[in-house]
Amino acid sequence: MNNTNIALLIDCDNTSREAVEPVLNELAKYGVVNIRRAYGDWKSSQLKNWESHSLLFALKPVQQFGYTKGKNATDAAIIIDAMDILYTSAIECFAIMSSDSDFTPLVVRLLESGKQVFGFGEKKTPAPFIKACSQFIFTEDLISAAREDDAASVARAPKKRGGGATGDTPRAEDDARKTKNELRGDTGLVRMLRLACDNTSDDDGWSPMSRVSQYIANQKSFSPVNYGYKRWSDLIRATDLFNIERRNGTAMYIRDRRTRPEAAERSTAGGGAP
Repeated sequence: MNNTNIALLIDCDNTSREAVEPVLNELAKYGVVNIRRAYGDWKSSQLKNWESHSLLFALKPVQQFGYTKGKNATDAAIIIDAMDILYTSAIECFAIMSSDSDFTPLVVRLLESGKQVFGFGEKKTPAPFIKACSQFIFTEDLISAAREDDAASVARAPKKRGGGATGDTPRAEDDARKTKNELRGDTGLVRMLRLACDNTSDDDGWSPMSRVSQYIANQKSFSPVNYGYKRWSDLIRATDLFNIERRNGTAMYIRDRRTRPEAAERSTAGGGAP
């Protein structure tokens, strides 16, 4: 886990808006997406539903008119901007969301400059573009996995009952701290925490809390304070969704309880559970 600066360039004409959030979640494993640009003719009916996504995920919409019928001016705009970014910004990695093979020469040029290039597109994407990228991920798979996580979180979310649900974490004195059931009922939060754990785990499924916190920081959209907690470690403990270990007396490790449901919370440093 590191603070690699990433530029995400989205060809809105050739990708699904549903893939934006899963792609950002995937890129958070590698660094911080500081540049987020979405290209297309924003006056066209095809992009009318992209506006909400541009606001929700801090995408900078880049207007590109189709000057000539049958010619894709959006591709040219992305290529020009990518080269400008290459020479003027401290970017170590590029991510291109598109299913268009026209970006293959651009990918090759960026690789020659020592940059990593991640590609995200549909399964119809031509092989040359796929093979040129440092790594290429199909957006259908990302979208499907996100939907499954959402459905599973909703199914597991505890039902609210009058007078408070049994097992809730006690509220802080200022009544700002979210209870266990409230945290579990926030499907976006639960999905993000599980992704952070899964994407930073070792072969045994355990994740150092330092890596988990860095992954969440790369997301740039979440803060434990918004849920009434000072630290992510406190919030994660409150959800009761993860097994927790203390190693070397101080280092905290977590593992999704779904990995090994029979595993109990324990501490290798002695003194009982953390």
